[in-house]
Amino acid sequence: MNDVVNKQVLDVEDIQEYLGIGRRQAYELVNSGQMHVVRIGRRIKISREVFLKWLNGQQ
Repeated sequence: MNDVVNKQVLDVEDIQEYLGIGRRQAYELVNSGQMHVVRIGRRIKISREVFLKWLNGQQ
């Protein structure tokens, strides 16, 4: 769980672990358009700052 605080760029797995949700739910969340994500090939990356702002309702 501390990885979210220490990493600048998160993976879907980091978000899944931090929120305590399943893999499918985590992918649905990042694909929902609620936060900016970057796709690199098949990988999805999310800025820690963007994720935390979304989590705190600041987006």
